[in-house]
Amino acid sequence: MLSLTLRELSLALREGSISPIELCRKCLNRIKKTQHLNAYITVTEELALKQAQEAETRLLQGAPKGPLDGIPFAVKDNFCTENIKTTCASRMLKDYIPPYNATVVQKLLDQGAVLMGKTNMDEFAMGSGSTDSAFGPVRNPWSYSASYREQTGVAPDSDWVVSGGSSGGSAAAVASLTSYLALGSDTGGSTRNPAALCGVVALKPTYGLLSRHGLIPLVNSMDVPGILTRTARDAAIVLDILQGQDMRDSTTVPAPSSPTELPEDFDVKNICIGIPKEYHAPGLSEETLAQWSRVADMFERAGARVEQVSLPHTQYSIVCYHVLCQAEVASNMARFDGLEYGHRSKVNTSTEAMYTTTRHEGFNDVVRGRILCGNYFLLKQNYQHYFVKAQKIRRLITDDFKHVFSSGVDVLLTPSTLTDAARYHDFIQEDNRTRSVQEDVFTQPVNMAGLPAVSVPTALSRLGLPIGLQLIGPALQDKKLLSVAQWIEQRVGFPSIRDFEDSSESRNEIGVTKREQTSAV
Repeated sequence: MLSLTLRELSLALREGSISPIELCRKCLNRIKKTQHLNAYITVTEELALKQAQEAETRLLQGAPKGPLDGIPFAVKDNFCTENIKTTCASRMLKDYIPPYNATVVQKLLDQGAVLMGKTNMDEFAMGSGSTDSAFGPVRNPWSYSASYREQTGVAPDSDWVVSGGSSGGSAAAVASLTSYLALGSDTGGSTRNPAALCGVVALKPTYGLLSRHGLIPLVNSMDVPGILTRTARDAAIVLDILQGQDMRDSTTVPAPSSPTELPEDFDVKNICIGIPKEYHAPGLSEETLAQWSRVADMFERAGARVEQVSLPHTQYSIVCYHVLCQAEVASNMARFDGLEYGHRSKVNTSTEAMYTTTRHEGFNDVVRGRILCGNYFLLKQNYQHYFVKAQKIRRLITDDFKHVFSSGVDVLLTPSTLTDAARYHDFIQEDNRTRSVQEDVFTQPVNMAGLPAVSVPTALSRLGLPIGLQLIGPALQDKKLLSVAQWIEQRVGFPSIRDFEDSSESRNEIGVTKREQTSAV
């Protein structure tokens, strides 16, 4: 039951072969069994059961709200949820309870979806491993898979791998079968990175296609609500529900007219796949490179045109991204001063002392460091040299993509990450900024250009961990991108973590299905 797709589950609920309350309880039990993953900050058990009861009543009356009625979902803890704690994984907001729902959350609730809880993340979404949370790091569910344990021969509790970030909790929730879909945020790859490492699908939509209202901002000009699901078709179903203009977000655009369903047999003969030569980055693992080549060859054998393209300003993008990111972070974090909401220090010798100690106590070193850098870049004497120059580079990066797509290329195929998931103890040897530079190299240029991208799992590495590839398309071509992603899915035979909902086996017994194994296993 827990491993069904959204389409299969929606049909089963309408036919009455599955009850929303039974399904909700299964997911809640699964959350308890997988507590060691630390995927959730808040579990909304009471609310979920209430929503499931309401969904059951509607379904029995033959009047479902929509395709997601009765289906459990999870939300990254930087989306506002009415009367439910929204912490951004920070001490600064550990007791903050918003009075309203983010637009994307409200749209899911309006469809009758059942909220299971708020997922863990890097503090204020600043990170690429979900290791910098005030509530502890998120563990990758694949650390407990039979494939990983057989290859490493070690106890998973002592040698687990990271889930990626910053939406690691959302990716882990979907991969561990506690939720059928999850919302994440994507500023520089924060849904695609954890999706690739956890073996799930992540869509980073075109900027403006989904409302940011109620998403606590990191970088306003790049933030996008992301969708994490188990299949590309599931992502398309969720996209249909969430897309469109929102009067509360002036950056939103009307949803393009496109078929609701993805085509079952997408014809790739008439498309051109671009392979950016600059994405052969230092540190790219042999296994990831092999999967990149393998999928490119699959397209070529199927009749698609595959050609190498150039995005010449890619080499400057990571530095440009960090200047712009930190400048906007400095601006956005100014609101957390201890006066209106969030943590407030007990030091009250002066207003300035209260500000200082509140921010020191509330923010971790990563957030404080980015605020410091951002304010430096925005100083009057530095503004032109750093911020304005970075904006000019951003325009050149955007123009690179426009040039490639106007030359006849339909989709770009790239890696999502350099390697499979790193061991936690190896990952934390380097500081947050160094890790972010390494992990965001393939994903952040898309955010600067505002384009859609999707990460698709393609194989398991020699260690039994997922490897994902990324597809990038022109603005508002999200559905076409998902159609290509589904075409890949249908051919790579990626194995999924087995559903143990009815087994009495321990958490260390999470295994892999006997579906066709890929050549990388």
